[in-house]
Amino acid sequence: MRREILIDSATPETRVALLEDDVLTEVFIERPSGRGITGNIYKGRVSNVLPGMQAAFVDIGTGRDAFLYVQDIRRGVEDEGLLEDGEAVPPAAAGAPAMRIEDLLKERQEILVQVTKDPVPEKGARLTSGVSLPGRLLVYLPGVSHIGVSRKIEDPAERERLLELARGVARDLHLPGGFIVRTACEGRGSGELLADAVDLASTWDEVRRRAEVVPTPALLHQEAGAVVKVLRDVLNHEVHQVLVDGESAFKEAVEFVGRIDPTLVPKIRRYEGREALFGERGVEQQLERALRPRVWLKSGGSIVIQSTEALVAVDVNTGKYVGSRRLEETVLRTNLEAAVEIVRQIRLRDLGGIIVVDFIDMEEQSSKDEVLRVLNTELCKDRSRSRTLQLSEFGLVEITRQRTKRSLERLLCRPCPACSGSGRLKAADTVVFEILREIRRLGPIGEGARVVARVHPELASFLAQERPELPGRPGRLAAGGLEIAADPLLRLEQFSLTIKEPD
Repeated sequence: MRREILIDSATPETRVALLEDDVLTEVFIERPSGRGITGNIYKGRVSNVLPGMQAAFVDIGTGRDAFLYVQDIRRGVEDEGLLEDGEAVPPAAAGAPAMRIEDLLKERQEILVQVTKDPVPEKGARLTSGVSLPGRLLVYLPGVSHIGVSRKIEDPAERERLLELARGVARDLHLPGGFIVRTACEGRGSGELLADAVDLASTWDEVRRRAEVVPTPALLHQEAGAVVKVLRDVLNHEVHQVLVDGESAFKEAVEFVGRIDPTLVPKIRRYEGREALFGERGVEQQLERALRPRVWLKSGGSIVIQSTEALVAVDVNTGKYVGSRRLEETVLRTNLEAAVEIVRQIRLRDLGGIIVVDFIDMEEQSSKDEVLRVLNTELCKDRSRSRTLQLSEFGLVEITRQRTKRSLERLLCRPCPACSGSGRLKAADTVVFEILREIRRLGPIGEGARVVARVHPELASFLAQERPELPGRPGRLAAGGLEIAADPLLRLEQFSLTIKEPD
């Protein structure tokens, strides 16, 4: 597989794309006015404690209170159950007494917190008191006495070697807390781990120093920008190249990679083409398709993705693909192709929370097992944590996926002002009858007076062509007739009524 990282920073907006065999799999977008805050560390003040929800609102100085659950206070990242790269941390001891939010926090109390999820229009940011600082090779956990290794490193001998190296680093530096050894650490030596640990410890010391002197609320540490974050977390020797469009981003990339791993610097290349990088490599077209609800498969089938308040629903259809032999074979091939594309779309659109996939019904158990196997194999490529339940008797698969920031659709789009984000507009006939009902509510009007209905030009045209009997017809419930006036300033569902007195 040919993996590439494309960085477009020719405008004030920075976009970073991950390509696998020229297919867009992930994208990160950072705007000057809308940079995410996930990973930022704040000195906050408790503004409200909610015993009924076992949570608290915390003022972190962003203009909107963030949300802190009780389980995120007790042990922070321990209670998350999973950490960077899917490494598990031992949960709380069984039978431990449950703590109450009112026993842990009081109003106006100052607290050190880290953002785990960006705010969305309906909710504030989510916080944890368990800070984690990611580096190139290690994740430093100042408040957790635990040494772990990423689950993605599967070789038992290598895992044991890295555990010993990480324990030695923590022992030599006399650092409080623990470490998670990241996937990028595979095959590395103790000197490289030590250098990364020293850098992380220095960052934590700076956070603590600032926390002692700055007034509350305050930002203590800002997570790296999109360029540095992607290079830190994704770039390795398996990446073919990093192509950068933009002088400042190119310098930033070379400087950062030269500091963390000089052997990877030759992979960073400056893009010199005349056409925009994303346009030349087909990324713009793939981004545009990622905003559409329907995605066509190569076989002719399709998947439909619909986001709701509670979950994301994904429906698989055979579409134009009719197969050539058995129905079960046709369904299986469509479902297998859909499973690969669904995971790609989940990563690309950054869908999170509960995702329900409605595969086409299969009769044979072997077919169901094969679809689940492919789905789980593709999800292993995803850097966000996820969990998949077994295929239900109705052909549904439930996936839960870590959500840390806004989805691609929320980031690039806004709700339609005409339909208020519902994706539906009232039919022309529906609006016509609403107008007639509103006229009835006006009651009798003076002799010779007329009711003027101002409507969108599209509705005015519909009335002239499909309802020619309405305009100018004396109303049975109104003494005058009905006059239609086109108003381009109105939305399709809007109308206004005025009474026009006789001259």
